[in-house]
Order: sequence, then C-alpha cells, then structure tokens
Amino acid sequence: MAELGRIHSFVIKLFSMWAVCSFLFPYCTVHCSPPPNPIKCVSKSSRTSSRNSSYCTISNAIGAFPDRSICEVGHVVYPKTEEELVSVVAMASKNKMKVKIATRYGHSLPKLVCPDGNNGLLISTLHLNRIVNVNPSTATITVESGVILGDLIKQAAKSGLALTAAPYWWGLTVGGLISTAAHGSGLWGRGSSVHDYVESIRIVTPSGPNEGYAKVRMLYSSDPDINAAKVSLGVLGAISQVTLRLEPLFKRSITFTEKSDSDLAIQATTFGNEHEFGDISWYPNQHKAIYRVDDRISSNAFGNGLNNFIGFRPTPSAALAAARTAEEIQESTSDANGKCINAKSTTTALVTSAFGFTNDGIAFTGYPIIGYQNRLQAAGSCLESPNDGLATVCPTDPRVKGVFYHQLTFSIELSKVQNFIEDTQKLRDLKPKAFCNLELYTGILMRYVKASNAYLGKQEDAIDFDITYYRSTNPGIPQLFQDVLEEIEQIAVFKYQGIPHWGKNRNVGFIGAVTKYKNAGEFLKVKETFDPFGLFSSKWTDQILGLDQSGVTIVKEHCALEGLCICSEDIHCAPAKGYYCRPGRVYKEARVCSRLNVVTDLV
Repeated sequence: MAELGRIHSFVIKLFSMWAVCSFLFPYCTVHCSPPPNPIKCVSKSSRTSSRNSSYCTISNAIGAFPDRSICEVGHVVYPKTEEELVSVVAMASKNKMKVKIATRYGHSLPKLVCPDGNNGLLISTLHLNRIVNVNPSTATITVESGVILGDLIKQAAKSGLALTAAPYWWGLTVGGLISTAAHGSGLWGRGSSVHDYVESIRIVTPSGPNEGYAKVRMLYSSDPDINAAKVSLGVLGAISQVTLRLEPLFKRSITFTEKSDSDLAIQATTFGNEHEFGDISWYPNQHKAIYRVDDRISSNAFGNGLNNFIGFRPTPSAALAAARTAEEIQESTSDANGKCINAKSTTTALVTSAFGFTNDGIAFTGYPIIGYQNRLQAAGSCLESPNDGLATVCPTDPRVKGVFYHQLTFSIELSKVQNFIEDTQKLRDLKPKAFCNLELYTGILMRYVKASNAYLGKQEDAIDFDITYYRSTNPGIPQLFQDVLEEIEQIAVFKYQGIPHWGKNRNVGFIGAVTKYKNAGEFLKVKETFDPFGLFSSKWTDQILGLDQSGVTIVKEHCALEGLCICSEDIHCAPAKGYYCRPGRVYKEARVCSRLNVVTDLV
C-alpha cells in the first residue's frame, strides 16, 4: 500500500561519496534501473502432480517487513479496469478468500499488504494507472488508484492546475498514499495530508449473491463514510478511483536557513503557522536545525526552480555498497567518532548544495529558489530512467547492497511538542554521539500536519517526526547506542502519546495506537458495513485496530532490538553482546537495551 512520505530520509548520507564521482550524474539521470515490483512469482513443481504452479511472495520497498519476513500469497491478479477489479473482488467474496491490495513499489513498511495464510489473494494496482479526467472548470482530477503521485502532478500542471499538498517522494500511488495518510508539511488551509483534498472515492467492496458478490460504492465529500475511506488502511475494500481537489498552478519561494537548536523547542511550535509549506531538519549532535522557509508567491516572480532532491536521484550501486560497508565497519568497531565526522561532513555538503534544489533545473546559484508548485513539491528522478543492469538504482532498491534501516515516524500534538523536544535534548546532552546515527540519515525531519476529519487521520494539529537509522541485516545484532534510539521511540509513543504513521514504524510504534483516535469506533462501524466477513482484513490489521487482543508485540529472543517488543527480560536484548534490559535515562518508565560492558563484536 503506500507511503514513505519523503522516502526514507537516510540516503543522503551518500552525497559526500557521490561528489567524488559526480561525473556520473549526467549519465545516471538517463540510465537507471527502476525499482522492482514488490511481488515476486516463480514456478514450482506441485508436490502432488507433475503440473507446475506459481509461488508468489510480497515484501516492501526495502525487501523485508519489520519482523524480517516476507509474505507468501496464493494468487496474484493485475486488473486493468474497474470491471476487472469488480470481477476479482466478487470471486474472492464468493469463495471467502482473504484479499489485500499491493501497489507499484510497496512503500509501506508494516505488513498492510499481507493476506492471512498462503492461499490469500493479492490484487495489484500496477495497471490501474489511468488519469481518468482533469476538469479545469471544477479544479479537480480523477485518477485510478494505481496512478503514482508524480504522474498526477505532471498531468494536472498541463491543465494549469496543482495539488496543494503532497509527500516529498513522487513514487507513491494515490490509493496507497491516501490509505496510509501520507502528507507533506503545512498547517494552512486544508493542511498537508493528501486525503484531506479528496472529493470522492470509488471503492469496490464485497457483497452478497443478490449483488453479484461485489459492489462499487461511490462516496462523495458529503457522505460521512468517506471519513473512513480516506484513510482506510486497505481494510474496507479495493479503491478504484479517487477525485482530488486542485487549485490554479502557483509559485513557491524556498530558502533553507541554518540556526542553533537552543530555542528549537519554542520555535517549532510557531514556525508551521508562519510559513505555508515550512519544515525543519534537526541535527541534535550538531546543535543546529535547518528551517525550510517555504511560501507561495506571485506567479509573476522570476524563477524556474526544480526539486531534484539528492536522496531520490539514481545512485551508482557501487557507491551504495561502499557506503553501507563503511557503516557496517563503524558499527562493528563501535566507531561513534567516525559516524559523527561523516554526519557533519555530509550535512555540510547537503546544505551547501541546497539538498539538491536548483534555481533553473541545472544548478543552485543562491536563495531564494523560486519555481512552480509542480516542480518543487516532490521529487523522484530515479524512477524515470530505463534499465541499465542495476549499475544505477534508486537508493532503497533491495536488489543491491545498500541501505537497510529502522524508521520511527510519529506525530505529536503541537501543545506537547516543546516538552518532547526538550526531553530529546536532555537525552542528547547525556549521549550526544548517539544522534550521529540519525544525522547520517538527514537527522530528524519535522513536518507540520493539520488535524483531519478522517477517522484515522491526525487528531490535532501536530508535528510529524521522521527518524531513520541503520539496521543490521542480521537479526539479533544490537545497534550502536541502541538504548538511546529505543528511549526516543518510547518517549514519543508513550509519554507524549504520539500517533504512528500508518505506513511506517516498528511494531512498538503501534502499541495502543487505535485508542488514540476518538473516532476509531466510527471507523470500525464502516468497516463492518463495507466488509462484514473481514475479507480485506488480516491478523496484522486486526491487531493494530484492536480487534485481535494478542496485540502487535512479538516476544522472543532479541525482540527489543527489532522493535517487536519492549524488553522486560535481558534475553529480549543481547546479553551475550553486553546489552541488557534497563530503565531509560530521561524517561525512567522506558525499558531499553543498554550496553553495560565493552565488547568488540557488535557487527
């Protein structure tokens, strides 16, 4: 399903290395291997006959779910029209098959796309990718659910229109990004969540034999049920089409400003109301924050700026492998100083290059960067190039040795943001080098999100904190400064009741999540009406919605290292490697995996 927002902020740490081979950039912009389909099918011999059958699995964009699994599915279909989609849902409904929806690139980290059992049905929206209609007179666009954000933005611009809000990565599908509440940054108007610009949704749901076992429901903005369908987690049915509100194409002015983080806790509470599209990148170890001063301006202003964000450009796979190897060595030798040196140099390079923004599509010559909304709101040039045998790839491509990470993403109400930042700064002051882990992945990205009327949307105006950091490819291997990273997560989720991004996070982030939504009961009523037999549900979605009382935690050896549980026993950490379950430093109620003795085999 869905979203990674600005697609895993981490990859920019490669920029310093790329600069060494910058001569490759012109080549890479026209020769790159697009990301793979997250669905993989191979032929296998049947155990009971000589016939061959298909064995299919699905994962996400990085190749593994938070519990390190991939999901086996029994059947995969690729409908090309709404009629075919209805037929497929009817077949599943008639046969009581579990169903899930898969997207083109699979940018949801949790197991939202996994049907229960190995006989489930997977419906891919890969070919449901038509722009149905652009209507300048009503300023709306209607698209099939598999259309990616980048194509929507480009098509709208051809008619002189723009989508007001969008995630920063344009490789998300429309159905996926609204289903998981993907967003940009901003509190003005309707806010930064794309689902709050939905005018109507066509959704195919199971039905009884009198209705052919499937029906198309047309939901308009005046229909209360649309507040469930706008952020549905894929459990209501299969979205066929979405109509979004647009506005006339406009220009923006962007300036990145570096400041001390000494007053960040206070500034963060007001900055979002001062600038329509502003965000903040926080580098705690370096005691600084980068404020993105970002506002719309007159369309007569001169400038043709372009967002070619460095982390979303095609990358030499050799550079990815080298960067990953370097970080593995730093982890295995506990080289915190090396990480901090790299983080500082990478941050300097990024700021100097304006994070990849250019004034004219070619070069950055100075601030402000002025350009049209369609050229500045999102990026993803690594998606636009032909195959080259994996010589260059999108940085998250799991087919090459590259980034593999944990990602924590949670929204904290503006009224609580000051205290959360102050607690994080206290933790920083105790263990400053721990935060270099985050700064290698562009620090802590802070985006503003407005309260929504969607039942599973944001409950209050909030700041969404995106935190990404290194993860070992081997289970049971602790992270350098494991305890600090776990404590940040628990401070956010439990002390300040942060709500998780539905398309990101480790299992711990979803503990008690549904209880934080005042209209969760209304959502579940719609779910029961649309899909009374729970065909589009799974054990995972039942767990996060509170319908399966077993909960989302998986208690086993090393489970806390993976974010599958909160440690209560040392074995949940890695005692053989010197990591034991202990209270937090700032948030004493936290239980984290702390390193208590010196070892050299962290890996």
